[in-house]
Amino acid sequence: MKIESVKYSAVKNSVWRFDPSFHLSEAVYVHQLLEKSPYKMSKVDCCSDRVFLGNIFSRNFVKDKEYGVPYLAASDTVLSDINTGAFLSKRQANELSYLMLEKDWILVTCSGTVGNVTYTNKCFENHIATHDLIRIVPNDKIVKRGCVYAYLSSKFGHCLLTQSEFGGVVKHVNDEYVRNVPIPQFPAKFQEKVDNLIKESARLREEANDIQKAAMQILYSKTGLNEVSIDEYNYFGPSVEKRAVSSFVINKKLVTPVTINAFNLSLRNRNLIKRIKRTIETKPLIDCLDENGLFSTGSFPRIELNPGHGVMLINQKDIFDTIIKGKYISKRNVRLDRLVEQNEIMIAGVGTLAETESFCRCIYANEYLKGKLVSGEFIRMKTNQSVMSGYLYLWLSSDYGFRLIRSTQAGTKLCRPIPKLLEQIPVPIIKRDLMKKINDMVLDSQNKLYQSVMKEIDAISLVEKEIDGWKA
Repeated sequence: MKIESVKYSAVKNSVWRFDPSFHLSEAVYVHQLLEKSPYKMSKVDCCSDRVFLGNIFSRNFVKDKEYGVPYLAASDTVLSDINTGAFLSKRQANELSYLMLEKDWILVTCSGTVGNVTYTNKCFENHIATHDLIRIVPNDKIVKRGCVYAYLSSKFGHCLLTQSEFGGVVKHVNDEYVRNVPIPQFPAKFQEKVDNLIKESARLREEANDIQKAAMQILYSKTGLNEVSIDEYNYFGPSVEKRAVSSFVINKKLVTPVTINAFNLSLRNRNLIKRIKRTIETKPLIDCLDENGLFSTGSFPRIELNPGHGVMLINQKDIFDTIIKGKYISKRNVRLDRLVEQNEIMIAGVGTLAETESFCRCIYANEYLKGKLVSGEFIRMKTNQSVMSGYLYLWLSSDYGFRLIRSTQAGTKLCRPIPKLLEQIPVPIIKRDLMKKINDMVLDSQNKLYQSVMKEIDAISLVEKEIDGWKA
């Protein structure tokens, strides 16, 4: 239990907030530390042209990009890949044009998980986001935008953003409070250094995204495959008018001890596989993997430690974020030979079938994930000499790969792929030189993502070290 006395002036200055979560939070210590700042203090509002929330609206989703505009929920904005497959009606998007995102904005989650901060790059342009997201439009007049972002993303900024959260089960924070979050007017050279790191990070992420898109176009071109239509796979998004009911008859030979599940034997899935095999030479996934085949980390005790000690554990919730934070646990009884190796491919192996869920989506183990510990829910694999890791990752990340992986699932509330079915997913085999070209592009993309993450971490670290220096 935490007990402390609070002065009347503190209650008065906090607009008569009496709840202990406000007055006994870490933010009280941060405010005391900021009082020691050798620099003038400003507010987020003074560093921005606008800080605003949207108005509540009922969403009218449509089935694909032909009829809509990409839509982001608040939780989507922190993802490294924001292509979630959700589309808002173009007509409604036009009416809500003020909620369209632009480059170089700062976004703050304000409901549920409060205080997650995102710096938008050009990948966010032409996306419409939920009303329930605080948008900061920086102006660079007092504190440069990259420095504002790094400050709000730091441990100090996070404490300040979450201090004023309110609500019972679902926590909230409003835009008025964020406007008044104090921010030091750091020296010009310091601001420029931090700002340059954040902008370079955003640029590298844009380049990585462009390279992967180009690699995907080459993959489709060289395999002779067209994009998958929504009518060709089992879909779990918003209801779609005139979508045909999936009913079919199967030969009893298709029913095996592995599955009798209608989802696994779906006509749509079987037609998708037929199209691939009819168009291009293929190998089953298991023939593309080394002697370990499909494997997982297994189970292990989770004795939590302070950050920086033991080994970082990453779960499915964290691994798809732009900055992967994870938590640290003791190495005791953890199989250190199962730590992630560079160039591994991982599949999120448990979850639900909603279209925006991470279940069955792929992760490439770049340099940042090397040496980390991932939870046992991930399905992991390493390639053999016949197929290169970057090429296989791109195929499994494509619409074809994702839908085929999902077609192997079984379960009720929480689903998991059936390994025997997953092993038989077809992988297109193209000429070696073309496969290498695609592989090299993927590795280049992943290297830029790694550099982007490290530059952002460096920028945030600079801000934290500067403020930590005021403790004396």
